[in-house]
Parts: sequence; structure tokens; C-alpha cells
Amino acid sequence: MAISIQPVAGKLGAQVSGVQLSGDLDQATFKDIHQALLRHKVLFFREQVLDDPEQERFSRLFGAQVPHPTVRSASDTTAILNLDAKESRANSWHTDVTFVTDFPKISILRGVVIPPYGGDTVWANTATAYEDLPPALRQLADTLWAVHSNLYDYVAPNHAAEAALKRYREEFTAREYETEHPLVHVHPETGERALLLGHFVKHFKGVSKADSKQLFQLFHQRITDLNNTVRWRWQAGDVAIWDNRATQHIAVNDYGNAERIVRRTTIAGDIPVSVDGQHSRALKPSPDARSPQSEADKQHLAA
Repeated sequence: MAISIQPVAGKLGAQVSGVQLSGDLDQATFKDIHQALLRHKVLFFREQVLDDPEQERFSRLFGAQVPHPTVRSASDTTAILNLDAKESRANSWHTDVTFVTDFPKISILRGVVIPPYGGDTVWANTATAYEDLPPALRQLADTLWAVHSNLYDYVAPNHAAEAALKRYREEFTAREYETEHPLVHVHPETGERALLLGHFVKHFKGVSKADSKQLFQLFHQRITDLNNTVRWRWQAGDVAIWDNRATQHIAVNDYGNAERIVRRTTIAGDIPVSVDGQHSRALKPSPDARSPQSEADKQHLAA
């Protein structure tokens, strides 16, 4: 079967069929997938048969993997993050790991255990959110910088999970990261300008906490407007790939106490550049702080 790429929403998202990610992808097929990702921002694949080694092998086609800066990778893996709803639920809008300067350029998520109802993920297009701003707001956005931090307090899924969440929080914040990013950055591959926000934002540089809150709401609601989103109903075996430089996402917390486990890999990214050519700046734990890399992926990157 030839590869097929069908849009599933107007602003972003496409379903890809006719390809198995567990196989050896030829260069032409991978190029089609990569170009579709840049165009549609998030791609969905049904009925995939991936295990952990195969997910990591496929991920490396996009570049070196990066493990989470503070949370341990899953057992017997190089850089897979196991996301179990019994520990925490990422039920607020975010771009992955923006508290580091060189946050991941691509995220790849595999559905392992999916609840019988609910548990969808919703993505938003941060590039069209910028494009659709009135000129005066675009001009303001171009000048603003925000401080991102991993000191984010995830909400417990239920009372029984509070102990697991406490352990997760302690691990997530064991080492504090803080970074200054431009509100508007230039995509290194497409040249698009996109808004860089999400729940890791603490405040805008040089702006009071009260005014920062107002500015955050002003721009963030443009990103998360329903007309700027795509929603995916998961099935076990599904794989979603998204351009983390041009999207935000949220896991909808509407499945009660049902089990939900997904596994994520992330690909090494670049340090964002503002519209006037300035680069994002690390503040904590040091000015030279960067995303960690495993030895295996350092070797892959060197090759």
C-alpha cells in the first residue's frame, strides 16, 4: 500500500496510513513523513506494532534522542519516558520541556494502555496563532521574553494517587531549570514565527506578576482557541509525532480512574532564536545548562 497523508483538521494534524514504523523505512518514505510533519505539525499513525527498542530506533531517524532532564528513563531504554496516569496527568497546555534552552524539536508518543473512554490528546498550532494576531499584538509579542521553569505543580489524578504524585514531583523538580525564551521564535526549518508559551512559563521578563498573568492569557488563548486545534482519540498501538517547536498539547483528564499509559521519546532540538536574532538563555542550574544526552545518542549524533 502506498503511503497516504490525510489532514484531519484545518489548522494542523494529518493521519498517515500505508506505512509500518517498525519496519525499515526507505529514505523516500521517511522524507515524506518528515515533510508532512513540518507541514501538518502533528502526524497520527494507527495500528502500529512498536516495542521500546523499535520506538527508539525509529526516533533516531529524526536525530539524537534526549532523555528527560530530571525524570528517569524507563527500564532497559535509553531515553523513553513512561507516562502513567497513576502518577501524574499532563492536563494543562504545554510544549515539552521548555524549561531548558535547547528543548526537544520533536516528540514521539506511543499508546500502550488506553482507557475505554476519554483520554484524548489535543494539539494547537503556535505558528498560526502568531500569524492570526492583529499587527499591533504581533509587534508587542516580538519584543517579549518569558521565563520558563520546571517548578510546575502537576495535579493528582485522584486521592489514592497522591503518594505516587509526590514521588513524581520530587523527581521532576530535583534539579531546578530556568530559561529565558523569546515569546516569538523563528522555526529553524520552516522559517515560520511561532509563539512559545505553555504551563512552564512563570512570568515575562521585566513585567510584574500581575501584568505577566494578563499578557499570558492574552496570547495563550489565541493558541488554544478550539478553531486552532486538533483532537485525537487514542487506540492502543497508535503513534503520534509532533513538531514541538510549533505546537502545544494537553492530555484531557476525563477518564476517571481508568488506566492510561503512553511512552514518549524526544529528539534533540536547537536553541530558539528571536525575531531579532537573539538566542534563548539558560539561567539555572547554570548559564551553560543544556538538555542531557545519553552516551548512545551522543555517538549517534557524532556519526
